[in-house]
Amino acid sequence: MPITIITTPQHTLHTNAHHPEQAARIDAIMATLRTNPIAGATLQAARSADLRTIQAVHTPDYVAWLQQRCARITRLSDLSADTYITPDSVTAARMAAGAACDAIDAMQAGQRAFALGRPPGHHATPGEAMGFCFFNNIAIATRYAQQHHRLQRIAIVDFDIHHGNGTQDAFYGDADVLFISSHSAPLYPFSGNREQMGHGAGHGTTLNIPMQRLSDDSAYIAAYQQVVIPALTRFQPDCLLISAGYDAHWDDPVGNCALSVTGYSQLMQLLIAAAQQLCADKIVAILEGGYSQRALAASVHATLCQLANHPLMPDSLGQRPGNSHGADQSIAWLRAHHPLLHDTKEIFS
Repeated sequence: MPITIITTPQHTLHTNAHHPEQAARIDAIMATLRTNPIAGATLQAARSADLRTIQAVHTPDYVAWLQQRCARITRLSDLSADTYITPDSVTAARMAAGAACDAIDAMQAGQRAFALGRPPGHHATPGEAMGFCFFNNIAIATRYAQQHHRLQRIAIVDFDIHHGNGTQDAFYGDADVLFISSHSAPLYPFSGNREQMGHGAGHGTTLNIPMQRLSDDSAYIAAYQQVVIPALTRFQPDCLLISAGYDAHWDDPVGNCALSVTGYSQLMQLLIAAAQQLCADKIVAILEGGYSQRALAASVHATLCQLANHPLMPDSLGQRPGNSHGADQSIAWLRAHHPLLHDTKEIFS
């Protein structure tokens, strides 16, 4: 299967060697790809997203403020308690957003695609940078798919360990965008309650799956088989976009769950099968978190192998004991209460 890997050479303009979210994350992934190349994979350098594309999600005032902030500083600085900024952070962030849009173009050309951009995006709200994020890459890609390729119904699945609060905010009232997030709770940003289902026309198009601490491969697979896949099937998307965060791996220094490389591979296998069945194999992955560089590199490589139908490498990191029932409470509650899972009435036209 042909696969396009969108790279962002300018991501190094935004880095802090003392911070978990640094340029070495992408370097580790690329080193693994050089050592273990994937047949059928094509590397493509990203373009920079234009401001009009970014402002389909982010307010003009916020974009102007961020540009001005970068222009005023001369060295690495703190933007907030958890997010740093450099004079060239906007340049890197525009490349990451551009990579996500390039992945949509590749998808429309008949390929599967993975956008390896950073800084990540899913915490960035329409008007605020937070959680290492400036521009919400997957939200921008979603609007780009709708506006430039006339894809109406978009499904986003976010398996980063942290709730994608910015993505949820961008689409909370949108009936045409299904946002599904599996995330550890309680954990930053302390949002993503299962009761949050969207509002107005978008009621039912937000689906949060809080996972208990130390949730392992079995817990995640159960959540995806019993909640995610049925919800996607009910929604019937035109394409499937993945917020691919790898900080739920047991080796991650920021996370608190127990997924393995094998577990991530199994999640992608389920999502790829869903895309094949529901939306003509239109699927894109966009990088989010993952701060153990060895676990990140191995997990991304496994994801790419699944996308390319390439043989998987052995999981050299292995598994750790975890909580195999970490999703049980959320699964039971959601199947009883969420409109996409319990209501037999067709709520989406």
